[in-house]
Amino acid sequence: MPFPKAFTRFWKKYVRFDGRASRSEFWFWALWWVLGNIVTNLIDTVIGGSDSNVVGGIWAIATFVGFIALTVRRLHDLNFSGLLALLFIIPPIGALFAVVIGCIPSVREGARFDQPHRG
Repeated sequence: MPFPKAFTRFWKKYVRFDGRASRSEFWFWALWWVLGNIVTNLIDTVIGGSDSNVVGGIWAIATFVGFIALTVRRLHDLNFSGLLALLFIIPPIGALFAVVIGCIPSVREGARFDQPHRG
C-alpha cells in the first residue's frame, strides 16, 4: 500500500474492527502518526511554549480509537483474535507487541476475516 493511501484508508476505516490490514498499512500509518506527533509538538511549542500539549493531546485522542481498530485488523490478517489488542493496556508489552505484529507477514488463513463481497 502506498504511503499516502495508508493515511486516507486509516480515516476511512477509523472505527472498522472487521476485515484485515497489511503490514504496509500498519507501518505506514505508524509513520504518519510519528509525523503527526512531530508537527503537533512543534505547533504546541510555538503556541504555548514547552508546557503546552493541547494540539498534541487532540492528535492523540483523535487517533486512539483508529489505531486500536487498525491493530485489530492487523491481528485478523495474522489470523489472531482482535482481543489480543488488549495487550496494549500493559505499556512495555504493548509497544513490543506492536513491533512484533508489524513484522509478521500476512497468513493465508487470515482470509477468514475478509468481508463478503456484496453485489
